[in-house]
Amino acid sequence: MAIFADRAHAGRELAAVLAPWRGTEAVVLGIPRGGVVVAAEVARELALPLGVAVVRKLGAPRHEEYAVGAIAEGVRYVDPEALHHSRVTPEQLASVEDAERAELQRRTALFEQTHLDVEGHTAIIVDDGVATGATATAACRAQRARGAAQIVLAVPVAPSSWVPADVDEYVCPHREPDFWAVGQFYDDFTQTRDEEVARLLARDLPDE
Repeated sequence: MAIFADRAHAGRELAAVLAPWRGTEAVVLGIPRGGVVVAAEVARELALPLGVAVVRKLGAPRHEEYAVGAIAEGVRYVDPEALHHSRVTPEQLASVEDAERAELQRRTALFEQTHLDVEGHTAIIVDDGVATGATATAACRAQRARGAAQIVLAVPVAPSSWVPADVDEYVCPHREPDFWAVGQFYDDFTQTRDEEVARLLARDLPDE
């Protein structure tokens, strides 16, 4: 059953739970693409700067939606259990990773104008939901490596059984026991385009 009309709706609900960070030195980082739509609402409601945490999922061959790991700048995370369950060979994983590294570099270059300095700040990492948790884990580890003083992972919905590692605080208003995909909780889960991400990020850039 859907909980949210769309990602913007999810972002407004998430922002209400994140109200204690309003007016702090925190920064909001959305995971492209869909997570940036949610993060934009959070950043607007809390009057915080908006940036991106670029991550790419490593999907199992022939089952791309099933993540066996994820990569971010300077970070490679692989879930041994997921790898074993999906029977992905080292050669298959290497092929998937090569393709995703190319896309990681493309998106990093595309959105580099909003590369926020997180050193010494609280990084609030936002996505539109968690399925396996691979991309969230990689994103959190990457921002920790960049010097974030505190990592807050904030998502509107996630499986009730999932507990993140590598975070200082986890905010999730809807922890669902009956979970098969993030999209099941949205009326509108249309794929977000690069142009929309760029528009949302540009809206948050300071005037020259």
